[in-house]
Amino acid sequence: VLPEGVFTGHTADDQAETVLLNLLRGAGIHGVAGIGDPDRRPLLDLRRSETRALCADCGLEPLDDPMNTDPRFVRNRIRHEVLPLLAEVSDRDPVLLLARHAQRAREAVVLLDALVEDIDPTDARMLAGLSPELARLALRGWLTGLLGGRPPDAAAVDRVLDVAGGLVRATEVAGGLRVERSGGRLRPVPEDGPVGGGR
Repeated sequence: VLPEGVFTGHTADDQAETVLLNLLRGAGIHGVAGIGDPDRRPLLDLRRSETRALCADCGLEPLDDPMNTDPRFVRNRIRHEVLPLLAEVSDRDPVLLLARHAQRAREAVVLLDALVEDIDPTDARMLAGLSPELARLALRGWLTGLLGGRPPDAAAVDRVLDVAGGLVRATEVAGGLRVERSGGRLRPVPEDGPVGGGR
């Protein structure tokens, strides 16, 4: 989340790279939606080359981070190897296609978030009455908040769904967070904290 009044220079190229990275990480639709908050990213519809041309027109010299060419980073390999290969194989601009796909995914995310708005993801009985897909979506949103905005992986969401269903008492999620079921409710506990009793 960006502080008030802060804008970033993310471009359509950054968006395409993010979508591919998130796909490789096994992200769900929220990850495929790519970089969020387009209102705070005014250059998101421009290509990286267009922002460089804009800088030149304004008499500005863009700074290049040498880390952006280091092949040890997956994003850089996507930028310098995968995207050019996709362009060659498809004979189309994959950046524009992926950016458009991210926009459609963001629209779907708005609808999905509205579906889970009235669901209490800590109520195990409520979760049991939902389709597994809707329960996962509600849990994912709750866990993302607990993890400071970093979404959990699908396996962590499924483990928490097992806790909600009473199959296990508690599970590790990520980042030192555990979730347990007690009195029919899910609650976060520190990873080294005691696990309560009762289902």
